[in-house]
Amino acid sequence: MVQCMFASLHLQGSCRKASCSSSRDETRQRVKFTDERVCKSHLLNCCPHDILSGTRMDLGECSKIHDLALRADYEIASKERDLFFELDAVDHLESFIADCDRRTELAKKRLAETQEEISAEVAAKAEKVHELNEEIGKLLAKAEQLGAEGNVDEAQTVLQEVERVRTKKKDAEEEYRNSMPASSFQQQKLRVCEVCSAYLGLHDNDRRLADHFGGKLHLGFIQIREKLEQLKKTVQDKQERRNQERLRRREEREKEEKMKKRTKSRSRERKRSRSRERDRERRRRRSRSASREKRRSRSRSKERDRRRRHRSRSRSRSRHSREHSHKSSRDRDRERDSKHSSSERRSDGLNGRTESRRHDDREAGEI
Repeated sequence: MVQCMFASLHLQGSCRKASCSSSRDETRQRVKFTDERVCKSHLLNCCPHDILSGTRMDLGECSKIHDLALRADYEIASKERDLFFELDAVDHLESFIADCDRRTELAKKRLAETQEEISAEVAAKAEKVHELNEEIGKLLAKAEQLGAEGNVDEAQTVLQEVERVRTKKKDAEEEYRNSMPASSFQQQKLRVCEVCSAYLGLHDNDRRLADHFGGKLHLGFIQIREKLEQLKKTVQDKQERRNQERLRRREEREKEEKMKKRTKSRSRERKRSRSRERDRERRRRRSRSASREKRRSRSRSKERDRRRRHRSRSRSRSRHSREHSHKSSRDRDRERDSKHSSSERRSDGLNGRTESRRHDDREAGEI
């Protein structure tokens, strides 16, 4: 009976899980990568929830949707146009790194309160030992990575560099040991890692250093910090390109506006020139018409003068002809009179002569 109850409860729980997973899958199928519920850091492969998964600082499941299919859709769409999801990812990573740096500062304060206070000279020597430890740890982690990738020669070169750094570390530890009492030297001096805020010991061995600097936590924080810097540079480059594009468009718009203004001014100038040409043409026509009118009036006045002169000449001719005719009639009368008078005189002379002859003849007869 109890087994049946447990089996039924197990089936109910599995059914609830299946229904939840199926509803989640349906939701993800309905969601696009541009949705606000989708994690933009996941689309850019830099979400701290994914990177730090399985470490001592595991953040658990992200509150937003993570889906590799959506990431693939984003990668295809980002090749065609800029979506500027980097801004959201930068905000997310900056907030996370700020929290980490705040924890680092708090850990440093706690160490300063719990550990013995040492002089600045001794602190500088201890800091030098810590720096050499960090360098050894990074080189060992690099050598292990190269060896895992099959680059044996490069790994051997890195290990030789590790031996040189170990020699430097030994000398630095000797200086640090000589600068303080033996009882104080034996105490473990801790230091907070600036990358992942983990504690590092001054006397940690190489294995411990390699495990830390080659561990998933430290490398994950390095990846997050490097990704943040890369995204900042990408955002800055995109903003510069966008500003240049805006500036270019603005220059093009200004150029187009200038061209439009020029064309408008040219059209206005052409209209003005046409209107001026029309005005000049009108003035020329008016002047020509005025000159024609003047010529016509002049010709009309000349014609009137000519007609007047002709009339005067015709009048003078008629008058002269009348006078000439009158004069000729008078002359003819005069001639006639003169002829008549001459004839009369001749007749009178003849008559006188005849009379005188007669008188003479009478006198002679009388005699």
